[in-house]
Amino acid sequence: MPPKGSKVVASNRRARHDYDIVETYEAGMVLTGSEVKALRTAKVQLADAYAAEKDGELWLHGAHIAPYSHSSAATGHEPMRPRKLLLHRGEIDGIVARLNRDHLTLVPLALYFRDGRAKVELALARGRKKHDKRQAIAARDAAREAERAFARHPRGQD
Repeated sequence: MPPKGSKVVASNRRARHDYDIVETYEAGMVLTGSEVKALRTAKVQLADAYAAEKDGELWLHGAHIAPYSHSSAATGHEPMRPRKLLLHRGEIDGIVARLNRDHLTLVPLALYFRDGRAKVELALARGRKKHDKRQAIAARDAAREAERAFARHPRGQD
C-alpha cells in the first residue's frame, strides 16, 4: 500500500488477484510535463502494465497515460510509451537477480503522488494458478464471515 498522506492516482487491483505478492518497492518515474498533468487528472490505466529490465535499467511497459486535454499535439506525449523507473543501483541489481533466479514477475500495484513526485509501487510477484485463486477467495470469504460473526456477538454478551 502507498504511504499515508500520498494521493493515489491509479491502482492495479487485478494484480493482487492474479499474483502472490512477494516483496514491494517504491520507484520514481521519468515523465514529461504533459504526463504529469494527465496523472494529476487520474487518466491512467495499469491493468496490463509490467516492468522489465533492459540494459541494466528498469522500464514500465503497458501503462496507459491518456494525453493531457490542454496540451497541443506537438507538446503532448505518446500514451503507451515505455517509462524509465528510478531506483538505486543496488535495488535494481537485487530485483533483476530475483527475477531471474526465482522466475518472478515485476508488476505495478499503484501509481501515486508523494510530496509532489509521481511514484509507482512495484511488486515482485509469483503468478497464481486457477485453483490458487479459488483458495485465496475462499480464505478471504472465511475471514469476512468470521468478522461478521464477531460483530454480531460482542464480547461478554453470551
